[in-house]
Amino acid sequence: MILSTLLAFVAFALVIIGLTTLANVMLFPRLGRPFHRLPSTPPTISFLIPARNEVAVIDRTINALLAQDYPDFEVLLLDDGSTDGTAEAASVAGGGDSRLRVIPGRPLPGGWLGKNWACQQLAEVATGDVLVFTDADVRWEPQAVAALVGELVFGRADLLSVWPTQETVTWAERLIVPQMALAIIGYLPILPVHAFPWPIFAAANGQCMAFRSVAYDKIGGHAAVAGEVVEDVVFARRVKAQGLRLRMADGQGLIHCRMYSGWPSVRDGFAKNILAGHGGSVAFLFASTIFHWLVFVMPWILWFVDWRFAILAVVGVVIRAVTASFTRQRALDALLMPISVILMTVIAGRSIIWHYRGGPRWKGRVARV
Repeated sequence: MILSTLLAFVAFALVIIGLTTLANVMLFPRLGRPFHRLPSTPPTISFLIPARNEVAVIDRTINALLAQDYPDFEVLLLDDGSTDGTAEAASVAGGGDSRLRVIPGRPLPGGWLGKNWACQQLAEVATGDVLVFTDADVRWEPQAVAALVGELVFGRADLLSVWPTQETVTWAERLIVPQMALAIIGYLPILPVHAFPWPIFAAANGQCMAFRSVAYDKIGGHAAVAGEVVEDVVFARRVKAQGLRLRMADGQGLIHCRMYSGWPSVRDGFAKNILAGHGGSVAFLFASTIFHWLVFVMPWILWFVDWRFAILAVVGVVIRAVTASFTRQRALDALLMPISVILMTVIAGRSIIWHYRGGPRWKGRVARV
């Protein structure tokens, strides 16, 4: 009886995830679609980069942004208390280009998280019609901004969030980072995201968020999300609540990012966000962990008891492989999905420990959820 119930539950879950994946693979927008055209007078763009100890990547990022094939933009970088020479490296990379401004950050006020405060300061001095908040480790191909604006204009978006193509090198990165693609492509149907006002169908990625400046002001800017760990998702919900238009798109290799390097940074980076991504609820995170064990691990354990579990194990791998392939990840890594779930459990545990010991930790700061 227990095995039959489990079999039915896992099969039902995989059917829903599989159908969502299939629909998203067909309908999820991708940057650079050939029928997009820029308006005759393209909007001015402000690239807004909060940077804290990013000297290892900042020169490459600045060079890529200044090389964009787009007529009118500025690049604003806020040095958020860096101790490694980030500001100096950014200025050198800019080579005196008037489109680049490096701004020293002001002290962090109470009630603010560091990144949100940095973004707020950037927005205060930005002049563009479109504000593009992007991380210091995000890299842009020369035609990426034109593609982003084309998608924003075509979709009549007030907020367009792009999911960069993730670069993964070490095994920890390959096993964990693509789980974001599974969550977005497999769990979040794109049509309701674009068409329905319900906050359950709201998501965004802080690595690349493009706001029309009037929409950003209307939802309160970063002051409205001052203490939020997952401010990107809260922004998406506020956009919907204000009756504005949210759109998402895949970076399609035009915008890409290597988020972390190695297990310690992968573990801590995901632990920083995972509880907040579950609404700050330990119970919800625990239930989510159990769900993934039941759906993606137990079929591998129970296949010798009932051959139908072997079919479910294969279906889970196929879904994971499809989401990886769609987002330009390694499809064969899907064969190690049970190990990914185990590592995500470790990450969830670390997040819960941090929660009860003062809050998530990142770059020398502690933030409460």
